[in-house]
Amino acid sequence: MTVTKDQHNQRSSQQQKEEDLGGMSPQQRNWKGIAIALLVILVVCSLITLSVILLTPADTSGGNDTRLTVEDLFKPDFSLHDPEARWINESEVVYRNRDGHVIRLNVLTNETDIVLENSTFVDYKVAKYSVSPDLKYVLFAYHVKQVYRHSYTAWYMIYNIYTREVLELNPPEVQNAVLQYAEWGVQRQQLIYIFENNIYYQSDVRGNSLRLTSSGKEGLVYNGIADWLYEEEILGSHVAHWWSPDGERLAFLAINDSLVPNMVIPQFTGDQYPKGKHYPYPKAGQPNPNVKLYVVNLYGPTHTQELPPPDSLKVREYYVAMVKWISNTNAAVRWLNRAQNVSVLTVCDTTIGACIKKHEEISELWLTKQNQEPVFSRDGTRFFLTVPVKQGGQGEFHHIAMFTTQSRADQSEVRHLTSGNWEVTKVIAYDESDHNVYFLSTENSARRRHLFRVSTIDPFPRHCLTCELSKAHCTFFDAEISPLQQHVILHCEGPGVPSVTVMSLNNINNHIVLENNTILKATLRNKRIQHTEFRTVPFEHFDLPLRISYPTDFTETQHYGLLLVVDGSPGSQSVSERFLLDWDSVLVSSGSVIVARLDGRGTGFRGQRGSA
Repeated sequence: MTVTKDQHNQRSSQQQKEEDLGGMSPQQRNWKGIAIALLVILVVCSLITLSVILLTPADTSGGNDTRLTVEDLFKPDFSLHDPEARWINESEVVYRNRDGHVIRLNVLTNETDIVLENSTFVDYKVAKYSVSPDLKYVLFAYHVKQVYRHSYTAWYMIYNIYTREVLELNPPEVQNAVLQYAEWGVQRQQLIYIFENNIYYQSDVRGNSLRLTSSGKEGLVYNGIADWLYEEEILGSHVAHWWSPDGERLAFLAINDSLVPNMVIPQFTGDQYPKGKHYPYPKAGQPNPNVKLYVVNLYGPTHTQELPPPDSLKVREYYVAMVKWISNTNAAVRWLNRAQNVSVLTVCDTTIGACIKKHEEISELWLTKQNQEPVFSRDGTRFFLTVPVKQGGQGEFHHIAMFTTQSRADQSEVRHLTSGNWEVTKVIAYDESDHNVYFLSTENSARRRHLFRVSTIDPFPRHCLTCELSKAHCTFFDAEISPLQQHVILHCEGPGVPSVTVMSLNNINNHIVLENNTILKATLRNKRIQHTEFRTVPFEHFDLPLRISYPTDFTETQHYGLLLVVDGSPGSQSVSERFLLDWDSVLVSSGSVIVARLDGRGTGFRGQRGSA
């Protein structure tokens, strides 16, 4: 194609104009634009960062600059580790340490050895475990599914500690069975398990299973395991059977819910419509579960004996609130009428099924502490129980009474070992050699628990064993005393991070630490948690306890949301110095919410008049 001179001059003129306007080539112009854009973005980001810094409140918590979140509560570093320590004899404790090893500790020499390594739990994906009384086998539970608050189903295996042999635990007629309960007995390798609401027994890990009951029906008849009512409201446990000390007898409840109307709980499983879970729930005026207490003889010919209720309750609806063996053949049983204002404590000879009334309590109010276990002397002629005792303006407080059997088996002499405007919350043990009773009480404060001992010899002097232990960190204790009352496993439950130690009762300065939750302590130092105060609220003629948790950067000029938590369950307590790390801690840590817990009328440990 031929280009004329005029066309060439026109193109040259147009190119000259473009160069004059842009001053550079198109490629050069692109690099400059990119640089300008990046510079603008950098300036904007710097302004945003500066604004965030200027608008973020200053940290006033001394370095604790992160707030607690819901996700934190489910992290391992925020979990409390319970070593599940238990006495296996007077001088030895078995527990599981933070690393997951099962340890045997000799409290006299402070020597330890590993019973089971943590790798075993990982290999078999174990959720729960228990060691046999002879320390040769371990019962593993896996694929655990929760039923109610305490109950669950699971598959079980038996693991030989020395040979690593594994045996599945199943009833004779079923393989890969999902069991409602399984646990060791009290001697050697005894086993009990519950399948389809029936009780099965094995004398050892390789023995044949013996079915002790056959009346069990899903959702209707429960043998040795609690229905919803007994688990949640009466026993506070799904276990409804009790071994005799020698392992030769087993007491158990048979609970019949055939006449009890069902309640439906909606379960949201991700489907478009929720599923309904049915469970027997007796409302006022509706039939209660029919309950019977049996004792089965496990050695020799199997024989089952029913223990009868007191004559005053035979034709009325009643509960079995407590069962405790006091010898190889005698068991203490507490029976309670449906209105829960009449309670009868009997001692039953399980060989013949005869029961004798030892104590009866009648009140115009709702009776509390009906599942407390009395503590008996070895010969059964003396026992200790907390009973309401009038103490003045605030009415009756629970205190220790010593009952001594007189010439007639159904009569007892009663002597009160403690008194005052405070409560004995639990009688733990009786040391016959030193004539001392060990107990927990609220003597220093209703929101605290300390371990005391009181002499059974006039004038009944008492002494606090834990009041001087770490005053700021530990004011709320629970305790498990060794079989011969020489040592105690102490559970410090607050207000600081909980810990577990073993202490000599003859030398309270001699401690062995089983768990102090150091990981949780270190983790909480980097979190804004809360400040806590205890106050009282005047109400009619009483002061109601109040526990207030507020943000660490609280100021009186700022507005806060208030969450008031009230638990009115009879005998319950929300306002205490127990350690608490829960969802309301997250709310307080957010910096804009105050949480207050209130113990209203009907709650416990403040006297019958203050609680009624």
